[in-house]
Amino acid sequence: MKYKLQLLFLCVLVTIGLVVNSCSKDTQNNIQTLFVGSQWELASVQVTHYIGASQVGLVDTLNTNCNNIQLFKFNADNTCTYTNFDCLPNTTAKGHWSLSADQLFLYAGDLVVQDTTTNHNSKPFQTARIVNLGQYSLILQTGNLETYYPPTMARTITQYGFIRQKIQ
Repeated sequence: MKYKLQLLFLCVLVTIGLVVNSCSKDTQNNIQTLFVGSQWELASVQVTHYIGASQVGLVDTLNTNCNNIQLFKFNADNTCTYTNFDCLPNTTAKGHWSLSADQLFLYAGDLVVQDTTTNHNSKPFQTARIVNLGQYSLILQTGNLETYYPPTMARTITQYGFIRQKIQ
């Protein structure tokens, strides 16, 4: 009888533990938490050219001689800022950001930055594929990100590598 009572108590305790731990929190989102709370400093920009799935030429590495710190900051209210884009000093672009439903893409369509192109403005993160997002690194790809493309289609993909910086 004593063992049956202990077994019953153990079963009730395990059931309570399972019920408590199985409750999920709808408001918690790890991906958004990783974006917000610090600034992301640009570490590298690489441009790769393709014809279909085949890479053409070498990877171009940009911003190698830039002495300006470029920062991408995501705020909890879904606003964002990018400072010194394309190594242009004292420029700050403001916009909004969101994630796709599957949280694989970052959308910052109204973030218009000054750059060195012929029209001097662009929307580099209008649609960006999240390649890596961790506690200390973020890699975004932009450009021709179609899943299906013809084998003769020329494509260019720009990859931005960021490292997390503490906000001071």
